[in-house]
This record gives sequence, C-alpha cells and structure tokens, in this order.
Amino acid sequence: MRTRLALPLALVAAVSVAATACQSSSGKASATPDKKDTPVAAPSAADYNPQPYDRIKDGGTFTTVGTFDDQGNPFDVNATLTATRVWAWYNADAITYSPTGAVQYNPDYYSDVKVAVEHGDQKVTLTINPKATFNDGTPIDWTAIRATWKANNGSDKAYAASSTDGYSQITSVEKGVNAKQAVITFKGVNAAWSTLFSTFLHPKAATVAHFNNAYVKKAHPEWGAGPYTVGKWDTHSGDITFVRNSKWWGRKGKLDKRVYVNLESTASVNAFKNGQLDYTSAVDAESLKQVKGLKGTEIRSGGSPFEYSLYFNTRSAVLSDPSVRKAVEESVDRAQIAKIQFQGLDYKEPLPGSSVLYSFQKGYEDNVSAVLKYAPDDARKALDAAGWKPGADGVRVKDGKKLDIGYTLLGDDPLSKAKAGAFAAMLKPVGIHLVIKKADEADFSKILSDRRFDLFLSGNRSLDPFGARYLCDFYCSDRDSNLTGAGTPALDKEIRATTGIADLGQQAVAVNKVEKKALEQYAVLPLYSGPSTYAVRKGLANVGATIFYNPLPETVGWQK
Repeated sequence: MRTRLALPLALVAAVSVAATACQSSSGKASATPDKKDTPVAAPSAADYNPQPYDRIKDGGTFTTVGTFDDQGNPFDVNATLTATRVWAWYNADAITYSPTGAVQYNPDYYSDVKVAVEHGDQKVTLTINPKATFNDGTPIDWTAIRATWKANNGSDKAYAASSTDGYSQITSVEKGVNAKQAVITFKGVNAAWSTLFSTFLHPKAATVAHFNNAYVKKAHPEWGAGPYTVGKWDTHSGDITFVRNSKWWGRKGKLDKRVYVNLESTASVNAFKNGQLDYTSAVDAESLKQVKGLKGTEIRSGGSPFEYSLYFNTRSAVLSDPSVRKAVEESVDRAQIAKIQFQGLDYKEPLPGSSVLYSFQKGYEDNVSAVLKYAPDDARKALDAAGWKPGADGVRVKDGKKLDIGYTLLGDDPLSKAKAGAFAAMLKPVGIHLVIKKADEADFSKILSDRRFDLFLSGNRSLDPFGARYLCDFYCSDRDSNLTGAGTPALDKEIRATTGIADLGQQAVAVNKVEKKALEQYAVLPLYSGPSTYAVRKGLANVGATIFYNPLPETVGWQK
C-alpha cells in the first residue's frame, strides 16, 4: 500500500505537508555522514537494533502510543494506519517485507508458496501450516483466503472495502489438494500479489455486516491468531494490553505485555521523557532536541519510504506551457530545499530520482537526473525562446502578462514557510515571480480535488515495496490521482503495459524507461524523503527505523 495525498481509497490520505519523521527501514546501520560528509546511501540508513530471537529476553513490557481506532478492520475504507498496526499484534502476520522490500513468507502461516504463470494467467498456491488455527478453534484454511478475496474484490458493493485493486483481478480462489491449500488464479499477472494476503479475515468476520461493523469500537480476539492476543482493552481510556496467546502454535512471544497508551501524538514526547513510553517519534528538530541525550535512551534514525514532491497544475494558464514548467524545475536547487528541511536533524540523503521507487530498492534508477539538471542559465534561455521577456522590475512578461506563479502554502508551519521563501528566492533571478498564497489546512482536500493551485508541495508514503504498481496514479492522464493533469493517452498505454509484467526486475526496467518519459512532462519534481527518527529505551530490540520491515511480534523485546 502507498499512502499518498489525494489518492484513491487504496492509498490512505496523509495529512501533513510539513516535516514528518516517517517510519523507516531495514538492517542495523548508522545515518551518520562519512568523513567526506556525503549523503547517506538509503540502503544503509536504517537503525532498529536487529537481534535474533534467541538474543531477546523472556519477559518485559513494551509501551508506545496507540489505540483501537473507531474502525479496527484494516480492510475497511475507514481504517487508518494505526488500525493496521494494532491489528498485527493479534492477527496473522503471514507475509512481511525486508527493510529493502524483499518478500518474506511466515512459515507459521504459509508453509509453502508457489507462483506460476500459465497461458498468461498467474496462479498462486498457498499451502497453509497444518497447525494454523484461529483462536476460536476454526482451522485457518483456504476458506479464509477465499473469504478475504470475496470481501475485497468489489463484486458486492455492500462491503466498505478500502481497495479492490488486485483482488478484482482474481478470477477464483479454490481448494487445492486439501483444505489447507488455497489456489488463487488471476486474470493476467500481478507482481504485487503478496500485498493482498499478508493478513486475512476469519470467514465469520467476512460477512457484510461483520466486515463493516463488527470491529467498530470492538476487538474480536476470538477471530484472531498469533503469538499475542488481547489481554485488556479499556474502552474508556482507549488503552490496550496484549498478552501471550496460549493457543499459538509457533515461537512464543518474548514480551509479557505489549501496551498501547491512548495519547495525542503531541503528548508523546513528554510521556517518553517521564518514563511512560519506551519509544516515540522525533518528528522535527525541536522534538529531537527534547529527547536527545536522555539517560537510558538512544536515538535511532534512518531513511524512510516517504517522499515529498513539487506538483505543477498543468491546467492552470501559467503552467500550461511545458517550457515554463521546465524552467521552474531547472531553477529549483533541490539540495538547498533538502538542507532547509533537514536543518537540525543531523541527516543527509541522496536526492530522490523517482516518484515510485526508492534508492534502497532493487531496480531503482535516478530518472530525475536523467531528464533534468539544476540549470538556472538554461531556464533563462528557455524562457527567452518561449517569448517571456524580462520586465523593468525583473519579472518576465509575455502578451502583457507577468510571469506570476502561485504557490499554495497550508498553515503557518515555520519550516513550510521557509521552503516557500526559498522557492521564491530561487525563481526570482530567472524572472519568475512566485506568489505565495496561504490556505487553511481544513481546505486541503478541496484544494487538491478542485486543483486550486499552480504549485503545491505534498508527499506520499509507501507501505509496501511495490511502488511500480502506482506509476499510473502519478502519471496517467485519465487518473484523478494524478494531481498535475499532465500526460497523454499514448503515455498512459505505455504505463499500463508495465503492470502486466510478472517479473519484478523486468517490471522495474520497464517502469524506469516509462517514468523518464513521464518526467519529461515537467509536472512532478521529487524533492526529498527525510529521516525516520525515534527515541528508544536502550536495549529495546527490533524497533526503530525499519523502512518496509515490520518485525514479527514474537521477535520484539528486550535484548539479553
């Protein structure tokens, strides 16, 4: 899943265009610059104290901010990222990803997985662990896979499904050699199929009534499975305690208790400082300053699968000309914008080269650099050639109109205002006047849906490693999720052709080739990703900056 501003239901809305520390990734490494002060390569920018299972103590408690949301079913359209995280502590974690996005099958659920393509159609065979059982005694078998598919494939509109993408491509889910085997057949191929069944529903939870309503302000541990189950849920405070599940067939959970405390995110730093929490995000320089150096704690920081970009509304009169858009992009010093963004965070990263793939992923290419460079002089020449002549005040003029371009700024965040000011300063010497237009954060969705902007800075976050599947959401001319309105039917066809490639490596090659063409529309300019930074109690293992990696619950705990 990719969470992105103003994308369809498959992509949960992000709410901030200010600096954000995003959940990050991977193996143990430092985000400290080397002696040459070069940007940290994203593959090594991870910090979460990875420890094998046998190096974790038995016992202890792990406490963070969180609660059951109003809708606790992560497949439901109204569920949030918090719901997904809480769900994972008392339901199946059948498929996870490595920090860099490699698929990992959990043998406690799927003892064997086979993927084949026959006559152009993909077939996935899941062999389910013979011991796998829901907490109410119901065997976990092919009917759970079928129930999950039927609830999410869009054939019954009564289900409030978050996304039918992928599920709608499945033509059947059938019993294999026995009930412990599910055979899933797709029309065509789906390289990202693993995102569809990383967890699943109890068949009883997959009726329309239960899917939509059973998890509203309620937990159903009897329909769950895993090393932990709900021990106590205080419906008044919202606090949750998970305890070891006596019905679990796999390795037992290391922790005695996993506790979520229902606090506002703004209160989490103080709660960490007074010992109430074991872990909290340090989202900006100020919060980092408060937690840095606290006795018994450490800062874990790394990269994240999050990216902010500058979006150009190609349907606005001033930006309808590609030469103007290109001139703007050539005038923006992305390295300087990143420097402003990361001020006070002791963090560096390579400039992003793609909207859909990250530099820590296999197959990534710097597509931005292949089609664009920071070149203000070239921008001036291009504007001259396009008929935009410098005016007496330095602002270019064409057909009696000044080259005034709007920049929509939400709220009063100082960092966002600093970046807006930097954009204006960069564009001024080229002869472009940036008109900063302040807007209320409450109007955010309407600004995007109505395209009431010229330039707009917003972000997206990937929750799975299959960014290539979202290429159309960024660049297809007929997608509402394409904030810029750029693109052509011919390019749309090339983009959609990439989704039919089953091999992820070959798909990445095709995606990079097409994205270079899409970037030549000069309507999207990737700017930065940013760090995931956390304050953590010393000794806490497998927690921190992890990119795509979500450690299995039984592996989280306190290091021996």
